Amino acid sequence: PPHPPRPPPSHTPAMKLGIMQPYFFPYLGHFDLIRRVDEWIVFDTAQYMRHQWVNRNRILHPNSGWQYITVPLKKHTRETPINRIETAAGDDWRGRILRQLQHYRKRAPFYGEVMGFLEECLAAAGDNLAALNALTLERTCRRLGIATPFHVLSRMDLALDGPINEPGDWALRIARAFGASEYVNAAGGADLFDPAKFAAHGIRLLIQSYTHMTYPCGPFRFEPGLSIVDVMMWNPPEAIRAHLDGLRGDAGERRAGPAP
Repeated sequence: PPHPPRPPPSHTPAMKLGIMQPYFFPYLGHFDLIRRVDEWIVFDTAQYMRHQWVNRNRILHPNSGWQYITVPLKKHTRETPINRIETAAGDDWRGRILRQLQHYRKRAPFYGEVMGFLEECLAAAGDNLAALNALTLERTCRRLGIATPFHVLSRMDLALDGPINEPGDWALRIARAFGASEYVNAAGGADLFDPAKFAAHGIRLLIQSYTHMTYPCGPFRFEPGLSIVDVMMWNPPEAIRAHLDGLRGDAGERRAGPAP
């Protein structure tokens, strides 16, 4: 039977946790979430879902609007977890993605730096999708000066107690097993969580409030929420950090439900 709810031990220091699936070069709000927590867990054991951000993201289109950059995948069953998904063999998807970025040349001031960075990231990654995303996420954090420690769930020895009856229960069980006192989630997934459940276990549930960074894009029209690749093309790391610094603190989070 599940253990009864109990608060974390009084000697446990306050710790703010973030958890998210491994996304492919996600948008800047993802990095804002990482920077505002004390520990980050890559939730790579979740079931892979099509048409989300695990193997694709968006960049500027050379004519107007935006386009996808996509990592093609080997065939797999619907129930396959992300950490068992592999990229398609015999497909030059790395080269194709780099070619899709050619229209930034001579327009984006940091094109050369970013292309070199992407080439190194993609060359270092193997065929496992989750490992690819974890590697590129860590290296992008390092480039932006984000020092939050992060962990990959499939490599952790966490004993998750209690039932998983709905998607929001995963974060609760992981946060509880990890000893978190606060859990921060992106606003887009707020409806998945029951604040009373977190409070019953002594965990404060917070929902991120994020403001998009706006910046000039040369001859292109600015499109909000594109991949971090687009942000880095037009902005140096220190400008990106300055934007994130302005979003830090409780002003960038709202409490969900009752306090524990």
